[in-house]
Amino acid sequence: MQLFYIFQLIGLRRSFRRLCCGIASALVLSLSVTPFARAEIYRYIDKNGVWHFTNIKTDSRYRIFISSARKTPTEYIEEYGDIIRQASIRFGVDPRFIRAIIKAESAFDHTAVSREGAQGLMQLMPGTADDMAVKNTFDPEENIFGGTRYFSLLLKRFKNDKILALAAYNAGPETVESYNGMPPFPETKAFVKRVLDYYETYNSRAK
Repeated sequence: MQLFYIFQLIGLRRSFRRLCCGIASALVLSLSVTPFARAEIYRYIDKNGVWHFTNIKTDSRYRIFISSARKTPTEYIEEYGDIIRQASIRFGVDPRFIRAIIKAESAFDHTAVSREGAQGLMQLMPGTADDMAVKNTFDPEENIFGGTRYFSLLLKRFKNDKILALAAYNAGPETVESYNGMPPFPETKAFVKRVLDYYETYNSRAK
């Protein structure tokens, strides 16, 4: 059984756009309990700023927006590999470092939302997403490009010190600067260690 629907959303405020994202998520849940129904939603924004959503990819412009499909970590790495490589080249960040951040932040779940409101693969806060021109934090490509761009700016800000850049990614650059180094927060210290451990794992696999 196939279901088909398209929503056209024009000139929406940001808060209402987020509400529409929630509606789309609810539609995925409704599809997931329908036998043989597809559990993906695709979307694109046309030249007039109209948002189109569908569960049937009838046009090459549609890209995955929400999926309830479960994949292994290896499958996620392969799925996002091209995006990670492109972001790595554009912003000059080691692709294995990008993978490590994604693994530590969301375990490659592009629908992840933290208690503080961070969203997507690289767990972007809404304000950071806006600063990085990320319109949809749950879109893997937008999120990875936005998160990688943000991390590259932190590396520049902290003179390529990866530990301080990671600490700033977790706690905020102003916090790191106010402590003149690693903030004394267990969560931040654990995050930095987790990313570095994953990075070493990915690095050793590449040898």
